[in-house]
Amino acid sequence: MAYEPSESLPTALKIIIAGGFGVGKTTMVGAVSEIQPLLTEEYLTDDTEGVEAKTTTTVAMDFGRITLSDDLVLYLFGTPGQERFLFVWDELTLGAIGAVVIADTRRLADSFPSIDYFEQRGTPFVVAVNCFDGTPKYAPADVQLALNLDPHVPVLLCDARERASAKEILIALVEHAMKTAYGTHAA
Repeated sequence: MAYEPSESLPTALKIIIAGGFGVGKTTMVGAVSEIQPLLTEEYLTDDTEGVEAKTTTTVAMDFGRITLSDDLVLYLFGTPGQERFLFVWDELTLGAIGAVVIADTRRLADSFPSIDYFEQRGTPFVVAVNCFDGTPKYAPADVQLALNLDPHVPVLLCDARERASAKEILIALVEHAMKTAYGTHAA
């Protein structure tokens, strides 16, 4: 007797959450995940200039899941932000449809390694500017210019602590990845 499922399984997409050290990757995965996220946090031993309140860092990955609809589930893989852990990125990014690069405008240059990584591999990505409390707010167009991004790369403002904000970023990435895959960007 052949097995026939009573319901179709949802489409599962792999999403990478990347960015520099202390920009909010773990926070975003934790805020939006519908399951208890898997976190590989260890206590810091390095200098934390610019993020003095941070006491832990991701050493392998963060993992979470969010169901966007009955037929679409996103699996989230947060990358480690410290340069010494970049060797795990190639494994984490295999099979991903795209990435969210989280940026902190206080340390915008920390975004370049992530942006370069995805640009070099042709991986669709969006930039999510994490609006930290007490920091100046910049228009997305200004951040896009400062990061020298292709005009088709979406730049969005977010609060990585808020589920709704993180979910909007993920939806924007899925839409961007679909547009990129089907070549529907306006010239």
